[in-house]
Amino acid sequence: MSDRSIELSSRRGLLMMAAAAGVSLATPRILRAAASGPKFGGDLTAVRAAIEKQQAQALKRLQSWIALPSIAAENRNMKEGAQMMAELLKDAGFQNAKIMPTDGQPGVFATLDAGAKRTVGMYFMYDVKQFEPSEWSSPPTEAAVVERAPFGKVLIGRGATNQKGPEATWLAALHALKAAGRKPPVNIVLVAEGEEEIGSPHFAQVVHQPEVLQALSKCHEVFMPFASQSPQGSVEVFLGAKGMIEVEMVCSTERWGRGSKDDIHSSYKAELDSAVWRLVKALSTLVSEDGNDPAIDGWFEHVKPLTERQKQIIAEKVANSNEADVKKLLGVQHWVRDLSYRDALERLASQPTVNIEGMYAGYTGPGGKTLLPSKAVAKLDFRLVPDQTAEEAKTKLLAHLQKRGYGDIEVKVTGGYNPTQTDENSSLIKASLAVYKSEGLSVSLSPRLAGSWPGYIFTGPPVSLPAGHFGTGHGSRAHAPDEYYVIESSNPAVRGMAEATLSYVKHLYALAAS
Repeated sequence: MSDRSIELSSRRGLLMMAAAAGVSLATPRILRAAASGPKFGGDLTAVRAAIEKQQAQALKRLQSWIALPSIAAENRNMKEGAQMMAELLKDAGFQNAKIMPTDGQPGVFATLDAGAKRTVGMYFMYDVKQFEPSEWSSPPTEAAVVERAPFGKVLIGRGATNQKGPEATWLAALHALKAAGRKPPVNIVLVAEGEEEIGSPHFAQVVHQPEVLQALSKCHEVFMPFASQSPQGSVEVFLGAKGMIEVEMVCSTERWGRGSKDDIHSSYKAELDSAVWRLVKALSTLVSEDGNDPAIDGWFEHVKPLTERQKQIIAEKVANSNEADVKKLLGVQHWVRDLSYRDALERLASQPTVNIEGMYAGYTGPGGKTLLPSKAVAKLDFRLVPDQTAEEAKTKLLAHLQKRGYGDIEVKVTGGYNPTQTDENSSLIKASLAVYKSEGLSVSLSPRLAGSWPGYIFTGPPVSLPAGHFGTGHGSRAHAPDEYYVIESSNPAVRGMAEATLSYVKHLYALAAS
C-alpha cells in the first residue's frame, strides 16, 4: 500500500491516537444495551466487542481517507483516490478490487465471495466536492475531531458525511465481522466512482462492463451507506431520487458576433452590446416571472404526477413532524409562494427545478471597475422527476434557447442522470425499515430524495434492481464549509460511528434473510 494508505498499529498505539483525538474508547451505551426487536445476526456480543476494540482504527482509517481529497472538477488526486478506494476494499475483505478506466476518471469494481446464498450490490463514491480552506474552522483535509453541541464529538472535513464517513463506517462493519470470526452473511458486489460530484458522466461505462453486469445480475438490490438520522434522531427512507443535469452556459461577444471581442471601458456601453445582459435575458426565459417554475418549452411533457400513495406518505410525514423545527433546521423564512407545509413537501417531491448555482463576469474584486465584459458565465443545475430523462432535458434546453435567438450561447452539460424510483415493498426497503424499527428509531417514508445520485444506473435497464440508501448516524453541511460527521454522540437518539457500524452489521443480516 502507498504512504497514504491506512496504517496498522498496535492496540497501545490506537489507544494513544484515540486519546489525542479526544475520542473515548469506552463502550457506547447502545453497544452495551441489548437490541430490542428482531435480533438480526443472533448474538452479536463478539461483533460489538470487535467494533469497540477497532473504533480507533476505524477513525484513523476515515481520517486517512479524508486526507486524500479526490476532486474530479479539479482533476485532483483521481488516480490516487481510485487506488486508495481499491486498497480500502481489499483491506476490508474483498478478494478482488479492480480499477476500471473510463473516458473520464476511473471507477472501482470489487467482489466479496462469502459463500452465502444471497448477494447484495453496493454503490460507493470516492470523490468529494471542492473546498476553500479559509472558510473552515479547521483544515478540511485534517479531519479533526472536535466537540460540537448538541452532537458530541464530530469529525470535520471534506467528505465527512458525503460520503466517506458513512462508507468508512460500513467498511468498519466488515472489519468487525472478520475480527469476531464471522463471514459476512451475504456476498457483495461493489462499484465505486470518482465523478459523482460532477454528475457521474462516465459511471455507466463502469457498470455496463460485461463482467460488472454479470456480477450485478446475481444481486437482489443495491444500496449506498448514508448518515440517515436527523439531529433529533429520526430517519427518512427515500423511495427514489430526482435526476439532474449540471450545465455551464457561456455567453461571449466573440461567439455572438456583437459588441467588442475583448473587455472594454464601460463608457462604450452606449454604442455596444453586453454579453452579461444577453446571458441574463436568456436565463430569464428558462423560468416563470417569479423564478420558481421551469418555463422551458415542453419541460413538463413527461413529468409524472404524484400517486395517491405518494401523497399519503407526504401527509403522514406532515402529521408526524413539526414544521417550525424543520424551518429552523433549514433556516427557512417562508416556503415558496407562502405554500402550506404539506403543499411545499408535495412540490419538493413532484416538481422539476431550474437553479442558478452561480454567475460570474467581468470584475468582482473590491471597489468598482468601469468595465464592459466580453464574456459571462452561469452555472446551473436542473433537477428532474419521473419520467424525465437527462438526455431529454439537454435536448429541450438547447431547442428552447435556439428558438429564442440564443443559439450562440454555449451550453456545456458537464454531467447528469435520470430520476430513480424503488418500490416500498422491495427487499431493500423492507429490510431497512425492519432494522431502523428494531433500534427504536422514528421512521418515515418519502416519495423521493430532492437531491440526486446515479441510482438510475441500477434501477433502470439492464440492471433493473431496487436501489437506495441505508445507515444510522448523523452528518451535515455536505458541499459547505465545516462539513461534519458524528463520531461519538452525546444525544441518546443519534448514533455515533460505533453504533452506526453495528447498524450496518444488522442490515447485512436483514438483507440475507430477505
